[in-house]
Amino acid sequence: MAKFRPLGVVPLGDCAAYVEFSRTLELEVNSMVQRLAVALRSRGLPWLRDVVPALGGVALHFDPGFEGNVLELAAELTQQCLKKGLPAAKEFESEIEVPVCYEAEFAPDMDEVSTKTGLAAVEVVKMHTAAEYRVLMVGFAPGHAYLGGLNARLAVPRRATPRTQVPAGSVAIANEQTVVYPYAIPGGWNVIGRTPLVVFDPWRPRPSLFAPGDRVRFRAITGKEFERMAQQP
Repeated sequence: MAKFRPLGVVPLGDCAAYVEFSRTLELEVNSMVQRLAVALRSRGLPWLRDVVPALGGVALHFDPGFEGNVLELAAELTQQCLKKGLPAAKEFESEIEVPVCYEAEFAPDMDEVSTKTGLAAVEVVKMHTAAEYRVLMVGFAPGHAYLGGLNARLAVPRRATPRTQVPAGSVAIANEQTVVYPYAIPGGWNVIGRTPLVVFDPWRPRPSLFAPGDRVRFRAITGKEFERMAQQP
């Protein structure tokens, strides 16, 4: 792993540090930081509270009572893991199928996306469901996953005016990524559908439906299927 060298280590408050490898989205780096996060967690260090992978780096959160230099230790732990070797992605990633209803009731931005791309709604759905996506990171809000792999023909900009509330389960696109809103929150992405799945539940063993590295596919369903699935426990 000598090819991956941190650009630097910066503090995140008093007891956390961010080890940065890239300031742009590089898929190879993104995959590496996800594997690095798994390796760091597996150390089982009692004073390392959490490890959070981002697009181009990883954040290490230390116990508030830790008295060492968090920047130096974050750099040292990172180098140790890189030198030892990181786990293969297939050891921790999952494959997830997400049912989505793309009908007008759940797709308020479909017409605008069609206009901007020159594609009919049926073509937008076909392209969106044809791709395999990869969870690049989970952030912005708990369970809010950023998925890479969107067809370039669907790469439309974010909405000029964000919504103050986007319904839970809304599937949206912007630039070259897609997201699934975990619950009702503000958002500025283009909503083209909605899933009946519960994306985030803090009481589940795995609260978030998505985790960094997971591979995701979307499957189109009808409105009736949506209602039936939404009523299932």
